[in-house]
Amino acid sequence: MKLVIFDVDGTLVDSQNIIVAAQHRAFAAVGLPPPTRERALSIVGLSLAEAFTVLVGPDGPVERMVEAYKDAFGELRADPANAEPLFPGALDCLRWLSGREDVLLGIATGKSRRGVAHLLERHGWGDLFATVQTADDAPSKPHPAMLLQAMGEVGAEALDTVMVGDSSFDMAMARAARVLPLGVSWGFQPVSALSEAGARLIVDSYGELEQALGHFLAQASPSAA
Repeated sequence: MKLVIFDVDGTLVDSQNIIVAAQHRAFAAVGLPPPTRERALSIVGLSLAEAFTVLVGPDGPVERMVEAYKDAFGELRADPANAEPLFPGALDCLRWLSGREDVLLGIATGKSRRGVAHLLERHGWGDLFATVQTADDAPSKPHPAMLLQAMGEVGAEALDTVMVGDSSFDMAMARAARVLPLGVSWGFQPVSALSEAGARLIVDSYGELEQALGHFLAQASPSAA
């Protein structure tokens, strides 16, 4: 069995608008000017505490901002105008993979478990993923714990596991866990950041991703060195 693990924000789901809006509210709550959109999106993938620490420094009001962000995100998500659409081709790719007998699917995300549960319920994906790792379950990316726990839960080996993500944090986490780092170009970080973090391959569409995964799945023992 092969294990294909997906990041969520920027990989499966285009959540950039709601993330930036919630960040702006969090900064306003503590009287600080918000970051630029590019800066705001550069930390997506980290846990909330780690993300705000990067944005305001370790001496900043991180805990207050985390709580303000959570409140803002919940309010914004309740408004249909702030829908988080799937990226084109994401659903077809997941259906293709879930229909194979040689594949297990997983999630590794900086979202909270509550946030992931909402996503799974909204899309009817309750039984799609064999393992779900969130910011509530492990240290923040790029620490490899999420991937190590995912492999442990399903009994997969590192050589039979691939991490699909849009950020340098995803690629660094994959390399730390010695799994295949596969980047996507349509997310929230520049392609150069993924390359520098060790992406083995970066694809430009879900069609290309399916081709890359098909090659990976056809290999008996892919190298993730």
